[in-house]
Amino acid sequence: MKRYYLKTMGCQMNEHDSEVIAGILASLGYQPTDELEDADFILYNTCSVRENPERKVYGHIGAFRKLKEARPQLVIGICGCMPQQKDELQNILEKLPHVDLIFGTHNIHRLPELLERAQSGERVVEVWDDGQAGPGEDHRDGLPVIRRHNVKAFVNVIYGCTNFCSYCIVPYTRGKEHSRLPEMVVREVRELAEQGFKEVTLLGQNVNAYGKDLGAGITFAGLLRELHDIDGVERIRFTTSHPRDMGDDLIDAIAQLPKVCEHLHLPVQAGSNRILRRMNRGYTREYYLQLVDKVRRAVPNISLTTDLIVGFPGETEEDFVQTLSLVEDVRFDSAFTFIFSPRKGTPAAKMSEQVPEEVKKERIYRLIELQNEISAKHMHKLLGHELEVLVEEASSEGLVGRTRSNRQVHFAGDSSLLGQLATVRITEATAFCLKGELA
Repeated sequence: MKRYYLKTMGCQMNEHDSEVIAGILASLGYQPTDELEDADFILYNTCSVRENPERKVYGHIGAFRKLKEARPQLVIGICGCMPQQKDELQNILEKLPHVDLIFGTHNIHRLPELLERAQSGERVVEVWDDGQAGPGEDHRDGLPVIRRHNVKAFVNVIYGCTNFCSYCIVPYTRGKEHSRLPEMVVREVRELAEQGFKEVTLLGQNVNAYGKDLGAGITFAGLLRELHDIDGVERIRFTTSHPRDMGDDLIDAIAQLPKVCEHLHLPVQAGSNRILRRMNRGYTREYYLQLVDKVRRAVPNISLTTDLIVGFPGETEEDFVQTLSLVEDVRFDSAFTFIFSPRKGTPAAKMSEQVPEEVKKERIYRLIELQNEISAKHMHKLLGHELEVLVEEASSEGLVGRTRSNRQVHFAGDSSLLGQLATVRITEATAFCLKGELA
């Protein structure tokens, strides 16, 4: 029995890609292992959004050289977004000569053939510029999948991005927007429901753009309405939404469809119009605030989360203060905060006025402190409330699940509740999680 070690870095799209890779490897007779020394195949599914994950790849895989020397038959591979960048691919080839197999984001379905060639002693490099698929086609359709959870599942609805934000490498690594046919998405979700999955998360770099490349009036809001009618599915989530493409039809769908969870991840990135223009985000601070107001009027109890970048080139103290004031105005339930990381090949990497590292760090600490304070207040408002929780897993302290608004809840309970919806009374709250008891 051959064994594989799979390390996943990056976003939920990468996580789902790894679920497909795991399914393919299982069909080839491989079993997973957490021990590198036991693996016949080591594969890193990589991320390029920030510099730190890339450095980790070189550090980790560089250390595997000794494993390869001791066991020449070991196959070491790198896939995902890093190889999709031509400069980074060349770096991998030169700096990691003991890597046997390299492939990109578009040809996961070719893993069986590629792995077989690598096992025969060939150094295999196959990176496609795009998915080489026609409108609505998806090479992943029909591939085996091993889901990380047996309660909730990721479902891709659109790949790629054509927004070209000036800081973002994704359009270069994931390619242009490419929607799956609605009937293929519906079929996958129906099969998941039949297998007992209670929750699906629809994935895309920009789910709001779903259907634009398909024509015939196909929209993301329309897809949500079709999925809502599938028996067995209790909850529908989606990520990520671009503010520029968030139309009234999608807001209405969130408000009108009971299965669509009251949680919206709406990345704003900055609060200064000058910085938003430099980022090529395609909207203003005023537009974003009006959009938030429209969403909250339609769905008063919605949980809003966001992404924020600190230290973008040219960001002054005044620009940063405008980001702080936007956070104060919107009062997000939580936020993913990042220090700007220049990505080679993007316009922002070439911009003048790069912000010094010490200034970036000082600013992000201030932003995190403010957001944690706001998050804690949101959570404390839930004390004493009874919330619907989908029970996802057991922990050392009992059970763990999430509310419809995507807040994590820990509570004592029997394992028979796993995969079920439970009502939990909240007894403790921090900025990051809730504790409670069965109501």
